[in-house]
Amino acid sequence: MKRFRFHPSTCLVAAVVLGLSGNTSPAQTPAPPPPDHPAVTIHGQEFTPRSILARNMGTPEDQSTQFPPHKIVGNIYYVGTKTLSSFLIVTPEGNILIDSTYERNVRTIEKSVNQLGFKFSDIKILLGNHAHGDHQEGDALVKELTGAQVMAMAEDVPALKAMKPGGKEHPIDKVLHDGESVTLGGTTLVAHLTAGHTRGCTTWTTKAQEGGRTYNVVFSCSLRSPAVLTPPIVDEFNRSFKLVRSLPCDVPLGDHPAQYNLQGKYAKLHKGGRNPFIDAAGCRVEVDMEEAMFHAILNEQSRSKQ
Repeated sequence: MKRFRFHPSTCLVAAVVLGLSGNTSPAQTPAPPPPDHPAVTIHGQEFTPRSILARNMGTPEDQSTQFPPHKIVGNIYYVGTKTLSSFLIVTPEGNILIDSTYERNVRTIEKSVNQLGFKFSDIKILLGNHAHGDHQEGDALVKELTGAQVMAMAEDVPALKAMKPGGKEHPIDKVLHDGESVTLGGTTLVAHLTAGHTRGCTTWTTKAQEGGRTYNVVFSCSLRSPAVLTPPIVDEFNRSFKLVRSLPCDVPLGDHPAQYNLQGKYAKLHKGGRNPFIDAAGCRVEVDMEEAMFHAILNEQSRSKQ
């Protein structure tokens, strides 16, 4: 059961995350930290905007430290850092990478791909969840190293074009639209516009086969609300929450590992038994929390105008 509760007290967060918004690149001045109110309690845990950011981003070291690369399900692998997701989808005709993260992490992602026994140069398509530096700043370097075709949701193209690490132009080879499919080597991903966090925030869905069964995999885009909600953004989030809840899901993933409890699931991975990443019961946990926070921020904003 959802519980919405105003909580004015200070949330204790590691000082190293203060000032990190997840929206900045190293060349930009860090945004001020989000507020430590309102608070919501969902699934037995209390969250504030600041604690959600701290959970997602961790420390600067976490953002660049390799997490052990591993198979998730079927032909899908994790090749990201401790707090920034990057996924490799392997096909007979080449591979797909979702999220290059920061440019400084591209060589770390390459190392993870190699450790799994694949070639970085075999990446043919590069996709992203949304146009923030911690998820797509490295696109130009990935393209330089692999020649991959970079595809992006139309609504995020302006923000991506403004993302120029070291003065590099942001490559966009194909502009996608809501509901469009990307297919390579028998694997198809569908792009779902789940705007709010950015205008072109993209949730990707695909199917994976394992053990003679087919599973619905969802690569969620962040649904984290900004501090100020304007009517257009409210409309975007309302549509996105509804859409995400409608997606068939057996394997929930996200652009930050904490969104799907990577640490806890990975710890169970080598203990044998059922694949912990197949977690239909966990498919709505993140959207429950983010929607609760969205409504709490909206309610607080409405009260402040009275």
